[in-house]
Amino acid sequence: MNSPITLDALKVLDAIERKNSFAGAADELFRVPSAISYTVSKLEEDLNIALFDRSKRKAELTAVGKFIVEQGRLILQATDELTHMAKQSASGWELELRIGIDSILRFQPVYALIAQFQALHPWINIKVSEEVFGGTWDALGAGRCDLIIGATGAVRDNRFNTYGIGDIEFVFAVAKNHPLCQETQPLNSKIIKQHPAVVVADSSRDLAARSAGLLDGQARITVPSVDKKIEVQLLGLGVGYLPVHRIQQELQMGQLVALTVEKPENRNHDLCIAWRKDNKGNALAWFVEKIQALKSNVFLSH
Repeated sequence: MNSPITLDALKVLDAIERKNSFAGAADELFRVPSAISYTVSKLEEDLNIALFDRSKRKAELTAVGKFIVEQGRLILQATDELTHMAKQSASGWELELRIGIDSILRFQPVYALIAQFQALHPWINIKVSEEVFGGTWDALGAGRCDLIIGATGAVRDNRFNTYGIGDIEFVFAVAKNHPLCQETQPLNSKIIKQHPAVVVADSSRDLAARSAGLLDGQARITVPSVDKKIEVQLLGLGVGYLPVHRIQQELQMGQLVALTVEKPENRNHDLCIAWRKDNKGNALAWFVEKIQALKSNVFLSH
């Protein structure tokens, strides 16, 4: 069913209400007053509703008229946004950019870039997700993300472009009152296995899940993010390797203690950003360019 409430009619009602007169609306819309009056009268006739109270010296919107104007403005705004997004899409700007960030990083540097981007392109939606271990590569390969930040490991897919953003250092850390603090260092695996390891669950959906820092037969406490792993180890519930840049304050305040082990794992990793080579979106290109211009290790700052 075709509605008599057209976009043009909504624009006329909006102008009348804002200019507080039919004549003012006519001037704004570059029409003669009679054309404005005809549009209103025709709409009232088609709806069989009085939009203006003409019993007074100056016509005023009825309650129904005010309701149509208020709701109509939402429709006009949505139409403007749709038009703008269509033009942006046609010119190479995505309607949405999806960014996957590894849980090991602080998100603040990314938020700062998003703030800059929004000031320039407020119409483009930004979707941020948190990934763990192979979950970054999994999200990029499956098309759930357009850009991943903080990915580790060698690239095995020639569909991706990568750019290094720094290397990350880990230490074996426990809470200040943990029993391991009383043991002779370097700690051997037999002593460590007596306490649960805190591990972060890999967020991969399609790729094989990865894990690190586990000894055979060691109990584990699995958590969803690095933030939660730090919380659990601060409580003394378990042990494990933690990224140094994330626990600087806790180490300085003595809340966490870094311990040496007999056979330390090689847990230092190079981090990178990655994106698909066939993605030519302007928003993606903007973020890649800005990240490449940042100082080395900015994502690992304390």
